[in-house]
Amino acid sequence: MALPDNGSAWPPPAWAKHYAEMRIDDAWYSGDSARLARIYSHHPRPSERRRLWGRRSEQHRPGRREHRLHIPLPGDIARTSADLLFADMPRIVVEDTATQARLETLLDEGHVQETLLGAAEQAAALSGVFLRVMWDRTLADRPLLTVMQPDAAMPEFRFGMLRAVNFWRELEGSTEHTVWRHIERHESGRIVHALYEGTRDNVGRAVPLTEHPDTLELVDGLDADGVSISTGIRDLTAAYIPNMLPNRLNRSSPLGRSDYQGLYDLFDALDEVWSSWMRDIRLARARLIVPDGYLRDHGPGNGASFDDDREVWHSLKMPPNEGAPITINQFEIRVAEHQATAEATMRQAVQTAGYNAQQFGLEGRGEAVTATEVDSRDARSMVTRKKKAGYARHAVADQLHVMLQLDAKVFGQKIKPARPRVEFGDGVAPSEQQTATTLDLLTRAGAVSTATKVKHLHPDWDDTAVKVEVAAILAETGAGAPADPGTFPLAA
Repeated sequence: MALPDNGSAWPPPAWAKHYAEMRIDDAWYSGDSARLARIYSHHPRPSERRRLWGRRSEQHRPGRREHRLHIPLPGDIARTSADLLFADMPRIVVEDTATQARLETLLDEGHVQETLLGAAEQAAALSGVFLRVMWDRTLADRPLLTVMQPDAAMPEFRFGMLRAVNFWRELEGSTEHTVWRHIERHESGRIVHALYEGTRDNVGRAVPLTEHPDTLELVDGLDADGVSISTGIRDLTAAYIPNMLPNRLNRSSPLGRSDYQGLYDLFDALDEVWSSWMRDIRLARARLIVPDGYLRDHGPGNGASFDDDREVWHSLKMPPNEGAPITINQFEIRVAEHQATAEATMRQAVQTAGYNAQQFGLEGRGEAVTATEVDSRDARSMVTRKKKAGYARHAVADQLHVMLQLDAKVFGQKIKPARPRVEFGDGVAPSEQQTATTLDLLTRAGAVSTATKVKHLHPDWDDTAVKVEVAAILAETGAGAPADPGTFPLAA
C-alpha cells in the first residue's frame, strides 16, 4: 500500500486483526492488571471474557479491593529473550580500518547496544520490531538508529523481503472526535511524510504538514516536492526483525510470532493459581466468634463491637456457669498445592516459549551439578537464542550499513561504507575450570598447538598478542625450538 486514501477506514482492514492480536500481547507484556481487565472484559468472544481477567463482578463494586493477582511472567520471558541476545554486544566488523573506527564511534555514541536490547525485548512480546535510521542535525552530527513499534507500522513485503513500510503516530491535540496522524513512509531512496486529520475509525483527509506543530519542523528539510526527503542511497532506511518464524496463526505471513503465542491459557491459569493462593491467606486470618453478650453496645443506632486487644474486662451480666466460650476460627493455607501448581504452570509456559526453566529459578535448588548438566539445562534456551540471532543479524547488519552510507552522504565522512559482519558469541561463557579441562584433554591427545590454546583462552586477542604470549610460554617451559648448534660456545 502507498499512503492511505482520503476517507479510508482506520486502521486499514488488512491490519486490524494483527493490531488486535498485538494489543493482547501488549497487555500481558505490560504487566498492568487494569489493561488486562480492559482487554478481556471487552473481548468479542464470550470464551475470552470468562477468563480471570474478563470477569467483571468485583471491579464494578464501588470501593471493592481488587483481589485478582497478576504474576508478570510474560515480561520476564521478554526480558530473558533480550538478555540472551544482546546482554553481550555481538562482534560487528568491516574490512576497512577507517570505516571500522567510525563504525565503533557510531555504535558507542548512538547507544546501539541499549537500543538493540530494548528492540529485542519488545520483539519477543509483540512478534517483531522495526529498526529505523534517521538523522537530525539539531541532535547529533551522525545518523540515529531508532526502534519502531510493530503495532504502529504497516509493512509491505515482496518474496518475504521488506520493500516499504508506513510508520504512523497520533499527535498531540487529538481528541475523541478529531485525530491527527503523522504517517512516515520509507521507500527505496526516499522518506515520505504526510499529515492526516481524521477520526478514531477513519483516516480523514491529507492536510499540509504546516497544519500541526509536530510536523511543521519537517518542512524545511523536504525536497522540492514538499512531501519527501531523498536519502541518496538505494537501501531502505528501515528493517524488520521477526521474533520467530513461522507465525502459526498465519503461516504464509512474513510477520513473526510472539513468544506468548499459544500461552494465554497458561498465563491466565498462573494468575488464577496465585489469586487463589492469596485468597487462602485472606480466609485463613484468625477470627474470633464471640457471643452477643461479649459485645460492647455503643448506643442506639451505633451498633456493637468486640475489642480483641483489650486486656481487662469488667464482669458480664450472665450466670457464672453459663458463659459461652470464645471460638477461634482459622483455616489452613494450602501452600504446597498452590506452589506445586504454580511452578508446574510456569515451567510449562517457559518451555513452550522456548526457554529453560532453570533461567526462571525453577530448577536447581542449590544441589551440586556438573558442567555437563548445566549445559544440558541451558540447551533449549541456547537453541532459541541461535534462531533469534539469525533473524536479528541480517536486519542489524542492513541498518548499520545504512548508517555508514548516510554518514558519508549526509555528513560527509571520508569512509568506505560496507555491510558489516555481525557475529553473535556463544551466549554463555564457559567457566575457567571448563576451559582448563578442555585444553588439558586436547593437550594430552596431542591435538592442539600452543597458539590454538592461547587463542581459545583469549579469543579477543589479536595475532600479535597471541604470538608474544606463545613465545613467553615456550620460553618458560623450555619447549621452544632448540638453538642453532652453530651458536653454541666451543669448549676451551
